[in-house]
Amino acid sequence: MDSFAKPADTLSRSDRSLLRIGILVNRQQGLENWQLRIVDRILADSRFALVSVLVCPPSGATAKPSRLLRLAAALERAALARQSAYLPQHFDPAALPFRQIALGRGDGVSDGKAALADISDLKLDLVLNLASSKLPERLVAGLRFGEWRFSFSAEACEGTDWSGYAGVIENRPATEMRIDIRRGDPVGDANLVAAAFNTKFSAIRNADFIKERAVTLVMRELGRVADTSRIEPSADLPTQKARSNPPEEPPSGSQLLRYGWGLASELLVRSSKAVQAKFGGGAAVWALYVGQGSPRDFDPRQSVLIAPDKDEIRADPFLLEHEGEIYLFYEAYAPGDGKAHIAVSRLVGNQVERLGIALNCEHHLSYPFIFRHDGQLFMMPETNQARRLEIWRCVEFPLRWELHSTALEGLSSADSTLTLFNGRWWLLTNLSDFHAYEDHCSELHIFEVDGPDLKSVVAHRNNPVVIDSTTARNGGRPFVEDGKLYRPSQRNEFGVYGYGLNIMEIEQLDLDSFQERCVRTITPDFSPGLVACHHLDAAGGRYVIDAMRGRSRHSPQ
Repeated sequence: MDSFAKPADTLSRSDRSLLRIGILVNRQQGLENWQLRIVDRILADSRFALVSVLVCPPSGATAKPSRLLRLAAALERAALARQSAYLPQHFDPAALPFRQIALGRGDGVSDGKAALADISDLKLDLVLNLASSKLPERLVAGLRFGEWRFSFSAEACEGTDWSGYAGVIENRPATEMRIDIRRGDPVGDANLVAAAFNTKFSAIRNADFIKERAVTLVMRELGRVADTSRIEPSADLPTQKARSNPPEEPPSGSQLLRYGWGLASELLVRSSKAVQAKFGGGAAVWALYVGQGSPRDFDPRQSVLIAPDKDEIRADPFLLEHEGEIYLFYEAYAPGDGKAHIAVSRLVGNQVERLGIALNCEHHLSYPFIFRHDGQLFMMPETNQARRLEIWRCVEFPLRWELHSTALEGLSSADSTLTLFNGRWWLLTNLSDFHAYEDHCSELHIFEVDGPDLKSVVAHRNNPVVIDSTTARNGGRPFVEDGKLYRPSQRNEFGVYGYGLNIMEIEQLDLDSFQERCVRTITPDFSPGLVACHHLDAAGGRYVIDAMRGRSRHSPQ
């Protein structure tokens, strides 16, 4: 992601020492894709020095998977979660600086002495522990920034990973992942950061997805330490006291049988939908609801349904006041369409008067963020299939638009918005890496820009500023009320894309810091049969929200 500028004082490390990192693994051969990706990204970043990859076989303390679990996990991976081998870009796996160390079976003095003797010459700042065993306290006490461990690290053994099962079996709205730290003398435990991600229907996919996101999360936190030379805990997760969440136990035989039944049922439903889609049916049917009120306090139970037409399903609506009337721009598609376009209607009372297609391209279009600047109208639709951000300028309202500017070339961005706040333009967008589970719901990236021309695009120092599928993805136009900036965001939970909405109050925003808090949550319970509501906009005292009817495996509705 180097198609934009970075804050100037992160471009050179000439006046700072590198962050000296050791990585602990259980084996030298057969590292998983997510582990290789972490190594690759550390080696690609000029702020870090990967001093050593420490290899220590797992101790006997890890829980053992049953034969049934090993068989079930292997079959599920073969059927649903096969991944291509990760090809490192910055190293040869055989040439990594491996070093065998002996941790023993506990935290005893002898174990600490042995480990300390093994690595004392490395002068490490921290050890990133990707293994199942903890480091001895004697060794941890000598690390400036301690030992960093993922909450799922101890939930695997003998090549079988059960970290994704509990979230699915217990129908959790989201699956949590944490980075925990052990540091100091005496050694204390703390939580550095936590994130939650929409629970997948498959336990193996759930675990794989969490690990992909763990790579982004740990790289962001390592960058913060490299830039500031101090530990900066997440604003909503102080490190004063560690949360006492023990590792999940492997699922029992009865739990596996119930899980298998549920997985088979879900696959049957998905297969049926795939057949319907092949013959032009089964499309997600979103509908619009309108009403009176502001985004902070409107009551969705008072909203009025604008039913979709047979030839036009509508989602991602944006309102525009223009010459005394209110217009509605939205993603539009018909059942069976392979892509959507941007349509526009006039809002008359609680009905729409269709005016036509505002914008149509060879690639899919959605999320038509429309705004004014210097007397002109602009639209920034989602164009992630084009692998760039596009802003269009209106040349004849409302049906003629021309391409005005582009940015983020080669990147996959979704649901992007621009906001002018306190004299500075900010671009808020949801980017996704090109990995096994390409996903736009988990990361919020922020850039300072010069306005709709996009000639200057400067990345926030701590991008992605949000890593969490319950709050990250934009869900509508940012708005200012009583001098405060608010951001509608999607709440992706219960295995449902766009399950609900949040109103996030942005409390801090500059190129060095970002902080927000949720001040309101909207769930799909304001009309019978709804399973999702994922977008909100308001103008002229009116609001519009989209919602979807259907079946949800996890939703409590």
